[in-house]
Amino acid sequence: MPHSDDPDRRLRRIQYGLLLLMAALGTAGVLIESMWLLGLAAWALIAAGLIEMIYRP
Repeated sequence: MPHSDDPDRRLRRIQYGLLLLMAALGTAGVLIESMWLLGLAAWALIAAGLIEMIYRP
């Protein structure tokens, strides 16, 4: 099965990666009570949301 360079597939992978990063940073931020990690988790969530709204209407 050949690998396609479908832009939608690439954006979906980036979006899922950002959501996983958000979950990891958010969990770590809560566990060690770090506002920096929680802030980074929030920005990862915002970036994933923007990809969803702009590139995948």
